[in-house]
Amino acid sequence: MSGGVDSSVAAYLMKARGYDCTGVTLRLYDADAPDSGEKTCCSLDDVEDARSVCRRLEIPFIVCNFKESFEKTVIRRFISAYENGSTPNPCIDCNRFIKFEKLLRRAEELGFDCVVTGHYASVDYDPDTGRYLLKKARDRTKDQSYVLYSLTQRQLAETVFPLGGMTKEETRALAQQLGFINARKHDSQDICFVPDGDYARFIETHTGKTYPCGDFVDESGRVLGEHKGIIRYTIGQRKGLGLALPHPMYVKEKDLAENKVILCDNAALFSRELLANDLNLISVDAITEPLRVSARVRYNQQEQPATVYAVDGDTIRVVFDEPQRAISKGQAVVLYRGDEVLGGATIL
Repeated sequence: MSGGVDSSVAAYLMKARGYDCTGVTLRLYDADAPDSGEKTCCSLDDVEDARSVCRRLEIPFIVCNFKESFEKTVIRRFISAYENGSTPNPCIDCNRFIKFEKLLRRAEELGFDCVVTGHYASVDYDPDTGRYLLKKARDRTKDQSYVLYSLTQRQLAETVFPLGGMTKEETRALAQQLGFINARKHDSQDICFVPDGDYARFIETHTGKTYPCGDFVDESGRVLGEHKGIIRYTIGQRKGLGLALPHPMYVKEKDLAENKVILCDNAALFSRELLANDLNLISVDAITEPLRVSARVRYNQQEQPATVYAVDGDTIRVVFDEPQRAISKGQAVVLYRGDEVLGGATIL
């Protein structure tokens, strides 16, 4: 329970179904530093909001300190990705390594049957294949299946998403009806440990490193100006470059060896193919032949028709029907078949 409205209503729904529930809030990092801002989760206020809801529901409440694991599996991976020219998605890592691994193991140790969260998605079981399925939420504007693609069969078997069939407004209305303190609380928007959005400053503060300036160059190698450290730029970025150019230019790629950021015009950002590895498949055991899918290469993107090919057991090649803009190394490509998540992988 993050202290937000979604996990609070999820707890109510499970109790209403007859489950014995315990509310759990995770301490993942020091959220109450002076510059931590207000739009995050896991602050002391959020813990108290979760405790208040549990008191109203008359269920036990505990706090699990997973800060060491979060530092190792989420924050360090986030920093390493930027240092190596990638664009990470820490929410995916948090789901993969913390909520549905570390927390699930703790739940098993304590004798619980399942872990429940307020994610907007659904878990189903296919008796014909014997596989658990991850499906999109009814509320497509809140669907979070993209950041859950890494769940394994074991994890899906022990996970419940009670909000999969509800809209956000229905969730808020129920919370209001129940008198929850957080019924109208704003959703957290930014990366939880970088609430002000300044991830470069976070990385520099966290590591104690400075990242040297270098050249902005065009695709021919012509120097266009000076960048302020390679970690500050993401693929497709136009704003914040600090350059006076005759026409708009965008970040195409980063040359780590030469400490250069390569810029291009918008047309050069489009490509039809990608390679991705660290593959996790959900609704099938393996990709044995070319598969027609719809795919997303970022969280808020509309799905795009594509064909996926197996390179080996851990790597796939995805070929889109139409070129896609700013495919970014480090982000996830998630494959769908209708409402089902086929699986996903990390873009190389």
